[in-house]
Amino acid sequence: MNYTETLDYLYTQLPMFTRDGASAFKKDLTNTIALCELLDNPQHKFKSVHIGGTNGKGSTSHMLAAILQVAGYKTGLYTSPHLRDFRERIRVNGQMISEQTVIDFVAANQAAFKQIQPSFFEMTVALAFDVFAKEKVDIAVVEVGLGGRLDSTNIITPLLSVITNIGWDHMNMLGNTLELIAGEKAGIIKPGIPVIIGEHQSEVADVFIDKARKEGSKISFASEAKPKVKSKKSEDSALLEVSLETSDPELQPFNFQLDLTGTYQLKNVKTVLTAVDELRKQGFNITDEHIATALKQVKTLTGLHGRWETLSTRPLTICDTGHNPDGIQEVMKNIAAVQYNHLHFVIGMVNDKDSSKVLSMLPKDATYYFCKPDIPRGLDAEILQEQTAAFDLRGEIHPSVKSAFRAAQQAAGDHDLVFVGGSTFVVAEVV
Repeated sequence: MNYTETLDYLYTQLPMFTRDGASAFKKDLTNTIALCELLDNPQHKFKSVHIGGTNGKGSTSHMLAAILQVAGYKTGLYTSPHLRDFRERIRVNGQMISEQTVIDFVAANQAAFKQIQPSFFEMTVALAFDVFAKEKVDIAVVEVGLGGRLDSTNIITPLLSVITNIGWDHMNMLGNTLELIAGEKAGIIKPGIPVIIGEHQSEVADVFIDKARKEGSKISFASEAKPKVKSKKSEDSALLEVSLETSDPELQPFNFQLDLTGTYQLKNVKTVLTAVDELRKQGFNITDEHIATALKQVKTLTGLHGRWETLSTRPLTICDTGHNPDGIQEVMKNIAAVQYNHLHFVIGMVNDKDSSKVLSMLPKDATYYFCKPDIPRGLDAEILQEQTAAFDLRGEIHPSVKSAFRAAQQAAGDHDLVFVGGSTFVVAEVV
């Protein structure tokens, strides 16, 4: 099979969350363990950092990988989902794996797939770990797919575990309280392995503290650490000026620029810097200069897209993958900080989530362009329009994301704002 045929095989033969939703989420690690045993357990052959959480885990993973890369370490990066190309999920020093690597892996393991019947995600994790072992990476940054305890990535024993935060998402699989969701995320805390929690949230902090105590793991909360992180817009709109402010005379002030300009990234930066401090304690040579150099060019170094990303300037057009209540809340804060005459909102969602919390947060004075992301789980634009009517959100239905995007840009004046979001899969069609 060529690359296109190989992907068609993977997309049609293996249970896939994008297509099948909850039924593709395996409730144990059996398949991943079986696949990796066939591959001679590659997960034991490289060092790693494991990063989970509801929001920010992708950005945090990319920032940390960029820093390690600039510091001279051969760095693997595993993230999901991809936006355009399947190979975005697996990178070494920022470079996507080759099409031939995917072809060869599937060809070599097709018989095992028939026997084990892994999900698409389980297969992808096995491929990533096989690549990282064969490439002899110095360290891999591994993002959790969904949850933590039962996620396929949870067969690694990392140097460090990171959990960014807890919010409402995937309740049908992880639980319908924040405590239950936190319990699933806390499943990546391993015996004796330090864990960093990005945000101290009073509702769930004890879940992590209790789990860390049970595992004998040192725990720290990045949001509680000194110094404080402050930001201001740079003269270059593509960069965010960030400063670490402290009253401790022994700590040097540290200023740098970040090419991820969403203000919510400040929480993630604090988490990343706390993780770097822990890796330094474990012997990694990472200087402040490495950090500053990396954070100014995360998108270039690691290929990250879709995080408060400017697509054009006239009209100003921005997209963001935030899609759950906490993610949309951050998007609304960033929209509020932009000066514009009128907001044009291109929106699409998936069909297996309760959208009411998100819809209740959206501005009523915007013009909406309803569309369906081009995936089987996409919510029909007609149904989305019906749901939004209860929240007094008005707009027209469009046959595709791209047609909605074109209509919004054509209708917008030079001083208007076009925003594209509601789902990662909507953003994937415009970046």
